[in-house]
Amino acid sequence: CPVVLAPKNSSVAMPPPADIVKVAIEWPGAFPKLMEIDQKKPLSSIIKEVCDGWSLANHDQFALQHADSSNFYITEKNRNEIKNGAILRLTTSPTQNAQQLHERIQSSSMDAKLEALKDLANYSRDVTFAQEFINLDGISLLTQMVESGTERYQKLQKIMKPCFGDMLSFTLTAFVELMDHGIVSWDTFSVAFIKKIASYVNKFASDISILQRSLAILESMVLNSHDLYQKVAQEITIGQLIPHLQGTDQEIQTYTIAVINALFLKAPDDKRQEMANILAQKQLRSIILTHVIRAQRAINNEMAHQLYVLQVLTFNLLEDRMMTKMDPQDQAQRDIIFELRRIAFDAESEPNNSSGSIEKRKSMYTRDYKKLGFINHVNPAMDFTQTPPGMLALDNMLYFAKHHQDAYIRIVLENSSREDKHECPFGRSSIELTKMLCEILKVGELPSETCNDFHPMFFTHDRSFEEFFCICIQLLNKTWKEMRATSEDFNKARKRVMQVVKEQIMRALTTKPSSLDQFKSKLQNLSYTEILKIRQSERMNQEDFQSRPILELKEKIQPEILELIKQQRLNRLVEGTCFRKLNSRRRQDKFWYCRLSPNHKVLHYGDLEESPQGEVPHDSLQDKLPVADIKAVVTGKDCPHMKEKGALKQNKEVLELAFSILYDSSGQLNFIAPDKHEYCVWTDGLNALLGKDMLSDLTRNDLDTLLSMEIKLRLLDLENIQIPDAPPPIPKEPSNYDFVYDCN
Repeated sequence: CPVVLAPKNSSVAMPPPADIVKVAIEWPGAFPKLMEIDQKKPLSSIIKEVCDGWSLANHDQFALQHADSSNFYITEKNRNEIKNGAILRLTTSPTQNAQQLHERIQSSSMDAKLEALKDLANYSRDVTFAQEFINLDGISLLTQMVESGTERYQKLQKIMKPCFGDMLSFTLTAFVELMDHGIVSWDTFSVAFIKKIASYVNKFASDISILQRSLAILESMVLNSHDLYQKVAQEITIGQLIPHLQGTDQEIQTYTIAVINALFLKAPDDKRQEMANILAQKQLRSIILTHVIRAQRAINNEMAHQLYVLQVLTFNLLEDRMMTKMDPQDQAQRDIIFELRRIAFDAESEPNNSSGSIEKRKSMYTRDYKKLGFINHVNPAMDFTQTPPGMLALDNMLYFAKHHQDAYIRIVLENSSREDKHECPFGRSSIELTKMLCEILKVGELPSETCNDFHPMFFTHDRSFEEFFCICIQLLNKTWKEMRATSEDFNKARKRVMQVVKEQIMRALTTKPSSLDQFKSKLQNLSYTEILKIRQSERMNQEDFQSRPILELKEKIQPEILELIKQQRLNRLVEGTCFRKLNSRRRQDKFWYCRLSPNHKVLHYGDLEESPQGEVPHDSLQDKLPVADIKAVVTGKDCPHMKEKGALKQNKEVLELAFSILYDSSGQLNFIAPDKHEYCVWTDGLNALLGKDMLSDLTRNDLDTLLSMEIKLRLLDLENIQIPDAPPPIPKEPSNYDFVYDCN
């Protein structure tokens, strides 16, 4: 059909300029105004225009804020977040509002004071207001109210308990929100303030909101200031915290464990073991097992993280022994080796101290140490001079010998009496196994900020690492026999056997056994034969042909597969991902969402109140970043947010999940992926957008899998049968089901 062109002078509807935003503006007692905001104009000019429309003088005392639940002020920095159709509110400026609230919270009227503190707790979430209130020395005013101001109401507490509780709750909430912006240093607070907050942990155990905020403040103090750690440690005891774990509120339990973790993390090295002993005396492990892990409710992500941190910090107590070399001249340490020999061979009597007897005794000890599987038969102490595992290996061996004596004697005698060269040397194997277990459990590494990988079975025993070793040394002995490894070339045999044992342990751990017995049961089902079957199955699924024709076929197919992977990555970016904002009070989860526009031109991102259940629409995300403005994508230590100093920041796992988008001259968008998979998806997708290669492990695995599948399909003998592009249609239902036979 012919195309009709519009005349030159006819008017054609043009889209509004990008700098013009259409909004509605509210003012109490007046009809809302619809107006267009020119983002190129100064914000003060726009506010003056709005005030003039309602005949309001002193426009410099007014401001605009979002009329949603956040009530955040609009500033020159965040004005680009205003969307078309947004509803704004004309209100008093943050300076005026801060001054008014500063006066109102000092009112002599209880009701007026309560209402003012409630408003302050709400407004303090906004960094613009927070800065103005802090400039008025508002933090000091709140701390004074906590230290002394509340005491004037102590007499009224019995008759006005709900009012008093609410007042204190709002005061602490406002304080927490203001401090969370990082404007004021934590080092400025007095001992009186710390004492008061610590007292609330006991005094208001039944008031959830006060208790929650008090615990949050204590944790932040410990994590953010070494001086405050010492003061808090003097004021709060483990005995005061334990009762809060025995309640039913999981959030309070989470805050309590977080405080314990913070005290544990910041304690000097010489104090950590002392603190661990106190935790053991107070039966912390069994209380957590009973009231948290085995409680009749699901464990949320934050609780899982705190349990993981406690698990890591507990195992890190082993680092000192792991890095301690044995002193061959230390008699106390040598006595441990003598005890290992005594338990295994039960020497009936000591020879007389004649010169001949001394020679006989030395000869007998050398023979027994060889049977125990040490490298140095004359002086086995030399076997424990390598770190890691250092003295930790000897500790594990002694624990096994004393607490699982029958299994220990059986393993030693069974291997020392073999004559077929297939004996598993207990000493050398125990040293290697201890080293491997420390690597698996990452002993000595700081806990990750994002990991939730705790193992319930480690909370079922006071000596869980030693029991873990006892189970695994028996597994190693069993696997050694199944593999028919020989001790002649121990290094080669060790490498092969240890690889299998590590795989057995890792596969059993991924099932998250609830107890050590369950872990042992899982290992029994993962024999060497079963591992070979699993490996064979996996190898068949990822079979890689190396003949020249196959390699040529792979080379031909690879660009298609890479394009397919690229499209999948970009589609995932279009769906978007929810990222967590990390801060010093990690339990106060703050989320933000980022997704790519369907045309792959713009990244949309913005803050969220809570973790979303599905995709977040583009129009609800406040910020935009054109892909064309992206200069580079950096990862790990090169990220700006990884160069900052902060608690738990500089650790391996967070570095492996960190990436940043750099744009303009100094603009940056910082990410910490929720897991390794999302990290690979996003770094691949961003590199694809920039026309760069996708280099992640995930891309390599996907490429291998898809190439293997495609080659196998192309090599099938299909007798010229064409594989359809679309699946065949589902057949119609039969007219009756008389052909169905009920086996029951």
